[in-house]
Amino acid sequence: MINKVDKDNGFISLAIKTINSNAEFVIRNNNINQIEWSENTTPIAKADIEVKQTELQAEYDAQEYARARDVSYPSLKEFAEAYTEKEIGGDDAKWNEYVTKYNKVRTDNPKS
Repeated sequence: MINKVDKDNGFISLAIKTINSNAEFVIRNNNINQIEWSENTTPIAKADIEVKQTELQAEYDAQEYARARDVSYPSLKEFAEAYTEKEIGGDDAKWNEYVTKYNKVRTDNPKS
């Protein structure tokens, strides 16, 4: 999954690294027009970087539901407590509450 840092820098670095994983460069002011290529790296055309940025943005956008779910799901601690009480203690109240919360997150954040 593409991370927020990649998105915040406009996917410039990730686009370059996706095109050429061995590229060595410096981006000044987070500006695609201010890329300094090392002498060991053949410069990549700005148009090629922009095409890759668009692809990466689309991939990032398509995963919005997953990022929203990730922060909304009940915690693993809640899961462990609910499961343990259900399996060992025979009380499924917390388990039912956990399942309800879990399903709500999925309903509130559907895969588009």
